[in-house]
Order: sequence, then structure tokens, then C-alpha cells
Amino acid sequence: MADVQLDTVDALMARYAAGILPEPARVLVEAHLEMQSVNRPRVTDYESLAGGMLEKMEPVALSSRDATLKAIFTADPLAAPAKAAKRPENALFPKAIRDFAGLEADEIPWKRKLPGFKEYSLGKIDGCDVSFFWLKPGRVIPAHTHEGYELSLVLDGAFNDTRGRFAKGDISVADESIDHRPVAEAECPCIGFAVSQAPVKLTGSWRQLLGDMIG
Repeated sequence: MADVQLDTVDALMARYAAGILPEPARVLVEAHLEMQSVNRPRVTDYESLAGGMLEKMEPVALSSRDATLKAIFTADPLAAPAKAAKRPENALFPKAIRDFAGLEADEIPWKRKLPGFKEYSLGKIDGCDVSFFWLKPGRVIPAHTHEGYELSLVLDGAFNDTRGRFAKGDISVADESIDHRPVAEAECPCIGFAVSQAPVKLTGSWRQLLGDMIG
């Protein structure tokens, strides 16, 4: 994700429409659109804009026309798409994330990171660190900034920071310009899906950091 400039949700949507996001980021946006379908027209506008730009571009001759056409016509036909599995009755995750991770919320093998803060890492995928997070109600995440971009999609619950409130279906876009201390709301745990470019950098005083670590 290092070569993709993401500083706002609009920038994220534009790159999704153009098909140039890393796979985990694409999945995050697709899940967001499942949860907040009201934003699909915005993506449609970006797709129309991209299509118009393509139509205005001068055509480029193929370097090996005959070989390219032969490869197209001799390629194996596409296999019929697999029948989609029935959505579990207790499903929390959008289909895009469930298909990507192969897990539902109640199947995640959470690992304790801090008191009241659990995480499950999917590892590095397409150049991104990908993980799920779980915060107990009222849990504070130590103050930090980012050495690169972090995209967080709220799957359940909500959290607040200096920028405002992020509830179910919302995307948080954070980078080195953001120094925040997210706090999960008190009503229920906050569960999210995160795609990041690089590790976070802790900020704030040692006294505050110690208190936030203990929880």
C-alpha cells in the first residue's frame, strides 16, 4: 500500500472505483458498501469519471497483436462461480469480509493484546498488515500516530477520538498527520477490521501511556 496515497475516505473510494487498491483495502471498502449502501452512488460517480477519462485516451497499438488474440481465444473458459454459502443466522461480518477471512465473528481465535483489547492477525497480505480488533466497552487505545496509513472499518459497536464518532459501517482513515487516542463506547464491545501499511508509533506522556496500557 506504500504507493497508494490514502488520506480521506473519498480518496479511498476513488481508488476502489479505479481498481487500484491492495486486496485487503478493496475488501474493507466492499464491506463498508454492504453495510452503508447509501455510499454506492459515490463509487458509481467515480467509476463514471474513470470511464470518461478512458474514452478520451488515445488508443495504443498492441505490441504483439496476433499473439495476444491467440491467447484470448485459446484460454480455458471461465469456471461457473461456486454457489454462495448460506449466511449464518448469527452472522455479524459483511459477506466480503467473511469470504476474505474465512471466519465469522464467533469463530475468531482472539489473542489478548492488552487488558480489554484483543486482536487476531491475518498476517501480511498484498503488502498490508491485516487484523481484527475487539475492545471492551470504555477501553482506551494508547495515544498514537501512524508510520503510514491505517484503515479501520467498525463492524460492531463504536469508538470516539479527536475527529469524532465512528460507528458500525464507518471507515477511519488515519496517517502520520493523525495523533489520536480512540475510546470504545460504553454500550457494547467495539469490533473492527484493520488494514495498515506500517506499525503505529506511540505518543503522549509516559504516565498516560502506562495508565492506558493497564486499562
